Parts: sequence; structure tokens; C-alpha cells
Amino acid sequence: MNRPNLCSCRWFRSFCLIWAIIVLCSAVPAYAEPPNDTGGEETNKEAAGTSTEEEQVEEPEEARPAVQPELESETEEPPEIQLPDTETADIRQQIQALRTSLDQRLVAVESTRNRLTYAESLLNRLQDEYDSFELRLEKAGLNLTGNYANLLQQRLERLQRQGVAEDLIGDIESRLSTAREEQLRLEEFEAIIDPGDDARDQLRSQRASLVRQLHKAVTEHIQVLNEYYSTVSALKDQVEAYQVLLQQRLFWLPSAPVVGPDTIEKLFDAATWFSGQLRLDSLSEAIDESVQERGGRIAFLVTLTALLLVKRRAVKRNLGANSQYVGNVGHDRIDYTLYAFANSVLLALPGVFVFAVGALLLMEGNDFYAALSRGLAAAALVTLLLAFIQNVARRGGLGDTHFHWHVDSLRAIRRELPFLLAVIIPITVILPTTATPGGSEFEGSLGRLLFITASIALSTFAQRIMRAVRADRPHNRFLLFLHILAVATPLILLVASLLGYHYTALELERNLFISICWIAFNAMLFYVGLRALSVRERRLTLERLREHREAERKVADNKEAAESSGEGVPQTLDMPEMDLKDISQQSTALLRILVSALLISGLWLLWAGLIPALEMFDNITLWTIATDLEGGDPLPITLGDLLLALLVGIGTVLAVKNLPGTLEVMVLSRMKLEPGTGYAITTLTTYTLVLVGVVVFLGVIGLQWSKLQWLVAALGVGLGFGLQEIVANFVSGIILLFERPIRVGDTVTIGNITGTVSRIRIRATTLVDWDRKEQIIPNKTFVTQDLTNWTLSDSITRVILHVGVAYGSDVDQVQQLLTEVAQDNERVVDDPAPAVFCVGLGDSRIEFELRVFVNDPLDIMPLSHEIHSATTHALHEAGIRIPFPQRDVHVRTLDDHADGVG
Repeated sequence: MNRPNLCSCRWFRSFCLIWAIIVLCSAVPAYAEPPNDTGGEETNKEAAGTSTEEEQVEEPEEARPAVQPELESETEEPPEIQLPDTETADIRQQIQALRTSLDQRLVAVESTRNRLTYAESLLNRLQDEYDSFELRLEKAGLNLTGNYANLLQQRLERLQRQGVAEDLIGDIESRLSTAREEQLRLEEFEAIIDPGDDARDQLRSQRASLVRQLHKAVTEHIQVLNEYYSTVSALKDQVEAYQVLLQQRLFWLPSAPVVGPDTIEKLFDAATWFSGQLRLDSLSEAIDESVQERGGRIAFLVTLTALLLVKRRAVKRNLGANSQYVGNVGHDRIDYTLYAFANSVLLALPGVFVFAVGALLLMEGNDFYAALSRGLAAAALVTLLLAFIQNVARRGGLGDTHFHWHVDSLRAIRRELPFLLAVIIPITVILPTTATPGGSEFEGSLGRLLFITASIALSTFAQRIMRAVRADRPHNRFLLFLHILAVATPLILLVASLLGYHYTALELERNLFISICWIAFNAMLFYVGLRALSVRERRLTLERLREHREAERKVADNKEAAESSGEGVPQTLDMPEMDLKDISQQSTALLRILVSALLISGLWLLWAGLIPALEMFDNITLWTIATDLEGGDPLPITLGDLLLALLVGIGTVLAVKNLPGTLEVMVLSRMKLEPGTGYAITTLTTYTLVLVGVVVFLGVIGLQWSKLQWLVAALGVGLGFGLQEIVANFVSGIILLFERPIRVGDTVTIGNITGTVSRIRIRATTLVDWDRKEQIIPNKTFVTQDLTNWTLSDSITRVILHVGVAYGSDVDQVQQLLTEVAQDNERVVDDPAPAVFCVGLGDSRIEFELRVFVNDPLDIMPLSHEIHSATTHALHEAGIRIPFPQRDVHVRTLDDHADGVG
């Protein structure tokens, strides 16, 4: 299973084309004038760079202020309704309590209605602004300047700050749940009160009226809360759509001026600003507040870090011990690889916990230290990924002993990763500070310097790693292309940042890093799965060798018994099992398909939101289908749906083709099944997979089952009449394979045919009779007719032999002699023991029965010969005569007949 480089290279093929398109598009600058975009304080800045024609088109929008979609959760909830006890509370107190609850509920309803009105106005204004803004961007295309991109960035940051509170929707759901419970309690309370007609009953009537009013108020509150929930959810979705629109447009715009002398001057200002923010008093205050807020978590992480450092040598020893039995078929298990995986993670965790503790210590500081906290948290994640890869590549680790990766590649990773960590970690920590209010003006200087440094480090790292990978294959064109792409991509993004497309380059490099991590994760999954398959395949190979030796021994024994019995038996038995080579190919192919699907899905989700071109398939409608809902709009089927259906179809075909091998390796080989059961499971699983794939395929392209069920029913009836026998045999074959009334190698009798089962298939079963003729018998016959299986649960069979002796013989002596003859024969089993009985007195002999048991039906004829021969010798030596029938024959001549007549 040593194919590390080939498999590693295949993982990059699925995204190389995407990188090339992204890089080419990101390097294309666009310099033009922006359209007019009004809104709040941004309006004055944007209007300065707008053409006269666009000002006239967008003039109605200039007086409209930008929407600030800010909604906070309610601070006070309406008091819970306290229903009085009808048995103990005074009726006047009850009325007073109900009136108070009613007033409070009416106030809560009015407050919620006001918030609903405000939310609806925000939603309408935001929708209008979104539609207008989208229209202006479509008219402008890419003719936008860097200043306009900065204004778009400001709007995006404002929308990210001013949005729907995260806990608002949960708060509304909680209020709805409470109101529904109160509504139910009021209904139960109203059911147990009984208003009357006298003076006291008038109070009861007033109480009942208050209960009904309160119930009505609670019901109205529930309705208002439902509307409020729907409006807030729509507002949240609209804000997210607005943010996506801004992010997609910002991706293609220059976000900073071209690097020049003024950029270098700003670097000195950035250094001064950064050093000025590092004040000990602010640091001490941040640490004190963070310790008070999260002291328990900080202490826990510090304790874990100390424990991991103390146990580090033991973890390394355990990692080496996990590699001891790798490759040993008798002792190797996938558990060793999983333990090595866990040990590699444990070795990477101390550095991660150090950065996590730093992030927690600075979390409650000012904007600068809060940004450093976010940078330390990001550094913890980067450290986890890179340190884990470094431990995987260590000597005696996963990559070396378990996965058998290329030695030069592992050596290069061990040598170059510390350099990459030393460069990337400080940049990751510092970079978030340029997004603070005080550091945003230095994003084009300090931020770009950090980005350029990281790009150079990544390009250098890629150059050294790819050079090691190509060391033994310098002329491989694909590796050469991958080498050039890996080295050039960070440099092209560097150039894009220098030209002003800093935001584009930053987003691309961030997504590039996430994509590489995702690819590495999937590659790790693939190699772990490949290792599991390898272990199971080697174990299965060893078991198959043992089974084949046992089968060969059994065939030899059968052949010897057949030769001595004069019967014909099949030379080989058709056990329904797969070839080991096919199992390996199919299981590896299915694993590769699953990991590839997971990899491509993750990359698609990551890049689809960033690159609108990837979403164009959802905008091309091929056809529409009518829905079952009255008045419902037709459901459009897009090009994306068709491509998804094709992927489902291709995936189903590939899965069906490669499923048997994977089932055999991972499932069936562990279940100790009888021969044929695994074949039945695989067959039924294949049919189920095909059925599910067809249903999903038809559902994706819009073919509904309600419109096809009559056609399928009619087709089923027609097939039922025409293929009744075939279907019956098919079902009977499945019953035979699962119920196991017969097995391959059993000796059976059905009708007047006796033979050995040599093959069981879905439609028919093959018997080889004693004349070596193959009898093809439909499976339905075995299910519907009487069947004798001589070897189903026990192959021992009884044989009855008849012996007769002359009258006058000693019966006890004959019984003893026959018992000794049976016990001396090797074919006779000891349990059940042989038995001899005197069963009758014939015309000329005393009749005995010798009842013995043999291990195999093939021993019946040889045993009969041996017992009869030994019995004859034993009775002769004992002087006991074996009688034969005597007849008196009277011969009369013709003369005698005549004399008798005269």
C-alpha cells in the first residue's frame, strides 16, 4: 500500500484549476469612476467621485439616509400570570390579581407591537436600500475606485456592528413558549370557575369576564410575537444578504492605493502607534479583568499545559511503541494508527494551550489588546495545524511508519516547518490590530507589510517542500506544474496587494490557507482509511489462505471417500466470495470517491460565497414543475440542479460498482458469516443503493413520485404476469441465502435427486449427483417442496445392516460378535454407540440388525462392505453358520404320472 506521493498529488487536482482562475482574476486592476452611493455620512464622500449622468439617475436616492438595522433584545419580560387559588383566595383578591395581570399583559402587547412596527419599518427600508444599492452596483460593474471601495468597507463594518442581536430571536422564542403555557393555564382556570346570578355571583361573573379578557390579551400577544419573530428573522436574513453583496463586490475592487513612498512613511507612523499601544497599565488592567472573568478556564489550561509537558517523553515513547507491530499481519491493528494520531495531537497541544491562555488573558482589554487576543486565538489554531503536521512527519511517526510517505518529503517538512511557524505566528498575532478603530488607517501600510512577509514565507516554504517532493521525479510534468503553482500563487497575491487589491489578496490567501488545511485533513482521512483497509485486507488474505487450505483438505478427503465408495462428488465447490485483488481495488476506489466528494464539497462551500461565478448555475433555469400546493409558484429546476442530479447518478454508479469490496473488507469479514450470506447482503445492499439513487436523481430534477406511481404500478402488474416464475425464484434465492436450509457442500435429497450442493445463485441452485451430473434446480423448488438435508446441522448418519444366522446358534454370542465387529471399524463413530438387536425369527434364520453411525454419507457404502466382510469371517471362526433358504423340489416324470392315473 505504498503510494504516498501519487495519492497526495491527486488531492490537488480538484482545486488547481480554481486557483489559476482566482489568481488571474485577482491580478486584473480596474480604474474608473464609482457610481453614486448615498447614505448618512458616506454620501458626501461618495458624491465627489460620481459622473453627472449617474447623479441624475440616482438623484431620488440622495435624500434617503442609510439604514441602521440595529435591534436589541428586550430588557424586561412581562410578569408571569399568577392565577389565584379558587378554593383559598378571596374572590375580590382574585379579581384584583387578574386585573393587574391584564394591565401588565396589555402593556406587554403594546410594547411588542411597537417593536414589531419598528422592525417592519427597518425591514422595508433595508430591502429598498438593498435593491437600490444592488441596482447601482450592477450599472457600475467594476468601474469603481479605491476610495469607493473604502466606503463600501466602512458600510460592511457598520452592518457587522449594527445588526440583530444574537439573543433576540431566542428571547422571542422563549416569550412565545411562556405565552402559550399561560394561554393553556388560563383555559384550564376558566373551565373550573362557575359564575352565578346573585350578588356574590356577580363578582364571580366579573372574575370570569377578566379571565376571558386576559385570555384574549395573551392570544393577541402570541400573534404579535409570531409576527415579530418572522419580521426579525427576515431582517436578519436581509442583513446577511447585504453583507454578502458587499463582500462579493469588495472582493473585486482595489481597497488601498498602490504602494509608494507615502506607504513607507506610514510604516513609521504605524510602528509608533503600535509601540504606543503596548502600555503596561493597559496590559495589567486587561489581565486583571480577564482573570476575574475567566480565571477557572485559564487555570485549567495552565494545568493541562504543565501536565502535557511533564508527560511529553511518555507520549513520545508511546508513539514509538504504536509503530512496533505495524506490518505484522498477526498483530497489526488500525488501533495503533489511531493511538499514534492521538499522540501526535497531544505533542502539538502545549503550544496551542500557551496561545489560548494568552488569548484568554487579553480578552477583556481595550480594543488593541482585544485584537491581540483574537490574534492569539488564531495563532493557537495555526499552531495546532502546523505542529500536528510536524509531529506526523517526525521519525517513527504516522507519516513514516504508518503511511509510508516519501522520506525526502518528510525530512523537508521537519526542517522547514519551524521556519514557517516562526514567521506566520507573529504575523497572525499582530494582523488583527490593523482592524481596530485606531489601527484601520495603517492597514494599507502595516497590514500590507505583514501580508507581504507572510506571502514570501509561504512561497519559500512551498519551494523547499516541492523541491524535495520532486527530487526522485524531476521530469514529472504534473509535479512541475504543481511546483510552479504553489510557489507562484503567494507571489501573485503579493503583487495584487502591492497594486492596491489588498482586500482581495488577503481574502484569497486566507481562503487558500483554509483550503490547504481542509485538503490536509481529507488527505489524513484518506490515509487513515487506506491504512484500515490495508490492515483488514492483509488479515482477510491470511484468513482466506487458511480457509483455502481447509477447503483443499476437505476436497481431498471427499475425493478419497468417493473413490472408496464408488460415488461421484464435485471436485470443487463454488463458494460465493470475491477475489482479493478486486476487493482491494474496489475498497480503495470507494474510499477515494468518498474523500474526494467530501473534499470538493468543502471547497465549494468555501469558495462559492466568495466567487459569484460559481453561483451562476443556480441562476440558469432549465424548466419548471408545478407543485401540489394551491396557488403555489412553479418550482424552477436550474442548471445547478441538473449538475447535482448527474453527480448523484455518477456517484450511485461508482458506489454500486465499488461497494462489494468495501463491504467485504470492513463489515462482512468481521461477522463470521456462512458462505453465501455475505453475497446476499451485498446483493440486497446494491439493490437498495440503486433504488435510493434513482429516487434521489428523479427528485432533484423534479420528477415527483405522485406523477410516476401509476406508471410504476402498471409496469409492475405487467412484469408480475410475465416474469412471475423468475421473480418467485429470485425471492426464493434470497430466502435460501438468508434462512440457510441448504449450504454449499451439503448433501441433499429433493424429489428423486440426491447430490451435493455446489453452487447457490439468485435464480437456481446446482446439485452434483453421485453420477457427477449437474442438476440445475430452480430455487422455488427448495422452498415449496419437501427437502432432505443430510448434513445441515450434523453430518452423522445412521446405517442399518441385516445379518441372519441358523437356528440353534447362541444369540448372545452372535450379538457380542457383531458388536465387536462394529466397534473395531474406524468409520463407526463412538457417539452414538453401535447397537445390535435380534429383530425376528424367519423361515430359516434368526434375524439381527446392526445399527451404526458414520460421520459422512460417503462412508455408507465402504462401511457396508467392511462390516459384511468382517461379520462373515467372525461368524465362520466362531462356527456359526449363515443359513440360506432351502427348498424341496419334487420331480415327477410322465411315466409316473401315467401309472398314477392307471
